[in-house]
Amino acid sequence: MKIIRFGEPGKEKPGILWEDTRYDVSQWIEDFDEKFFESGGLAELKKRVEAERESLPVIESGVRLGSPVARPSKIVCIGLNYADHARETNATPPTEPILFMKSTTALCGPFDDIVLPKDSQKTDWEVELAVVIGKRASYVEEGEAMEYVAGYCLHNDVSERAFQLEMNGTWDKGKGCDTFAPVGPFLVTADELPETSNLRLWLTVNGQMMQDGTTADLIFGIPFLVSYISRFMTLLPGDIISTGTPAGVGLGFKPPVYLKAGDTVELGIDGLGTSKQNVVAYAKN
Repeated sequence: MKIIRFGEPGKEKPGILWEDTRYDVSQWIEDFDEKFFESGGLAELKKRVEAERESLPVIESGVRLGSPVARPSKIVCIGLNYADHARETNATPPTEPILFMKSTTALCGPFDDIVLPKDSQKTDWEVELAVVIGKRASYVEEGEAMEYVAGYCLHNDVSERAFQLEMNGTWDKGKGCDTFAPVGPFLVTADELPETSNLRLWLTVNGQMMQDGTTADLIFGIPFLVSYISRFMTLLPGDIISTGTPAGVGLGFKPPVYLKAGDTVELGIDGLGTSKQNVVAYAKN
């Protein structure tokens, strides 16, 4: 099953994508949030959709899509999880996962604008496979980790490299700016994407291919990541783990190439659809 959220920012409603048709399920579901996932909502929703889908309203074409997951308790990201990406940034491939947090206020829809932060000069792109947690996970064994995965999404881990690397402190300040986490267009449940070890992921800027990799090159796979992260923090239903990006980011070019107002970023992953963001300059409201 594929779940979506649609409507104006902050007013999204839950829906599903079923055989290329979008349906409104807000008469049954309040939202795709922690409570929904924790209560076994995905399984119950699938049963009800299969039995009563014809009664659901169809969502009009052109309606905005938001993140398919309501604001999670946290977005945990993995740095340098592709060896080719580590090499292009002159970093040593890690012996253990590098963890950093992305602000939940960065979350936005898959076709929303990327807003360049005030004073930004080095905003970059990163196509990533995102994992959505389905139930509370603490000290999970690697062999049981996939039982805690609700599904998968496409994620653009937008990054401001000067904020991230040239200012004192952790990477977080370059990762959590508003609009820096476009997620979607939909969440695919784990049962419909049982094999994630060789998915193609790609990204273009203004039509030029920048990233073209495969999850076969992940240094640390999904079961290990879920287990590892759960040693350091409890993962809650609806939490997002973003698993890293392959080579081809702007930082890795010589000289580096960064986003500017007017650019268009498109990206996709096998089975997880595509998204598109236009880049705009910061403007005070």
